[in-house]
Amino acid sequence: MTPPPEPIAAAAALAAASSGAGSESSRRPVWSDEGDAHDGDDGDDGGDDSDGGKSDKNEWVEIIKTVAIALFIAILLRIFLFQPFTIPSASMEPNLYEGDYIVVSKWTYGYSKHAIPYSPPLFEGRIMDNAPERGDIAVFKLPSDNKTDYIKRVIGVPGDRVQMINNVLHINGEPVENVVVTGEQVADMFNGQTVTTLRETLPNGRSYQIQDFGPNYSLDNTPVFEVPEGYYFMMGDNRDNSIDSREQSAMGVGLVPAENLIGKAEMILFSWNEGASLWNPVSWFSKVRLDRFFTVLK
Repeated sequence: MTPPPEPIAAAAALAAASSGAGSESSRRPVWSDEGDAHDGDDGDDGGDDSDGGKSDKNEWVEIIKTVAIALFIAILLRIFLFQPFTIPSASMEPNLYEGDYIVVSKWTYGYSKHAIPYSPPLFEGRIMDNAPERGDIAVFKLPSDNKTDYIKRVIGVPGDRVQMINNVLHINGEPVENVVVTGEQVADMFNGQTVTTLRETLPNGRSYQIQDFGPNYSLDNTPVFEVPEGYYFMMGDNRDNSIDSREQSAMGVGLVPAENLIGKAEMILFSWNEGASLWNPVSWFSKVRLDRFFTVLK
């Protein structure tokens, strides 16, 4: 007997449908946590939770990496190129005032362990050593503790003989030329004494202003200081208000080893009068000294 056509057609349609479903099932993509992104439309929340957690974790990893790279670059710049310093005292007036923020070049004199934060004992001496010149304003570590940052002017280099006689600087037996620029009354800690500003010119031609309160101060007359190889003689520009290489006791600076040099002061970036505070934005404007911004140091 010949079977009726309807059941055969129905069976064929059922078989075709079953075959198509099996074929589509075999072509369905397999979602994984290894990189394929799930759009979540099929209602499977498991894939979304897993991928979202990994995405957040990767985002935090990237943030940490970015911060670490930025810190690394900042440290490299600080070690090899520039370092900022704040002036905390009047010892370098009239050229540097308390509240000045300066930039120091690190490569000018080469590098020692003191170029690195906290001065780790990684090596001795200096790398790419370049001697400072008379008249440079230099930042260095105080020799007595190798920790405290000091700033003074280089007055004596190796081989020099330095002496103060009657308030006049002598180098190698010759008085250093100085010319009075101004004289004015000062009414603060000096009890109304007259301060004199002079222009001093070193034997190499470097010229700069110094500040003096007259004769008969403790460091106006000194013995002869002979500067040995590998050391420098430093003095503050505010001659009667500076503890420097003229003071050889434990309370003074003494001669400064070349290894203790950090860098050369190049420029005043910005400056505020006493009383300015980071936490008081009003003082940023009321205490600012605009005329000292971007002043190149001599």
